[in-house]
Amino acid sequence: MISIRGLTKSFGDRKVTNDLNLDIQTGEFLTIIGRSGEGKSVLLKQLMGLLKPDSGSIVIGNTDIVGLSGLTLAHALKRCGYVFQFAALLDSLTVFENIGIVMLESGIAPKIVRPLVEECIQRVGLSLDVINRYPDELSGGMKKRVGLARTLMGNPQIIFYDEPTTGLDPISTQLIHELMRTTHEQYNATTIVISHDVSIFKYSDSVAMLYEGQIIHKQPAATIWNTENPFIRQFIHGLSDGPLTQHRKD
Repeated sequence: MISIRGLTKSFGDRKVTNDLNLDIQTGEFLTIIGRSGEGKSVLLKQLMGLLKPDSGSIVIGNTDIVGLSGLTLAHALKRCGYVFQFAALLDSLTVFENIGIVMLESGIAPKIVRPLVEECIQRVGLSLDVINRYPDELSGGMKKRVGLARTLMGNPQIIFYDEPTTGLDPISTQLIHELMRTTHEQYNATTIVISHDVSIFKYSDSVAMLYEGQIIHKQPAATIWNTENPFIRQFIHGLSDGPLTQHRKD
């Protein structure tokens, strides 16, 4: 579904992605892990066309999106959906308006949009009585669900999640993870998640680690806790001593 080759993106003298290579299979649920500040969100934004890489290729299906812009890029990414880290809801709009914003802004009548919004609200496990609420009337977990509902309005084949459980309590986190897996299966989607939360491994097919601008290791999630890779082992067990921190000591 997605093939990344030689992806490089710099900010000043720092290469955030550095000749990065990664293959993501159709229907795969991939979690990408890495330390804070490692560039995971920057990688995701390049895959979504929100940031232009300095070099390399990102082939989605049969189309290299690097170099595309405007309507051509939008068409190439039409199959993709993006769930932002903090839901990115517009405070001045109701839940209905936030979820249906693309259709409403294109001039489609609210009476046509409303049943589609209601269906997506129910798909993410919310009751229909939230439809006229504003974001400041919602809990953190509810906002995350509304953000996902907005993404599902486009019937995506590929869903990108940027730290989907940031700021949530453990119960809400598990509910969101379960919802992500259910959505993955219901939509037959390819799912790519950026996360620090190792509890998501239970719902993932595979785990990859970003370190110093490259994917240094990828393996099935079912075997991740017994990994022999020292970088991943240190990260997932929260060890203070290991290769991830050695350079800081030096």
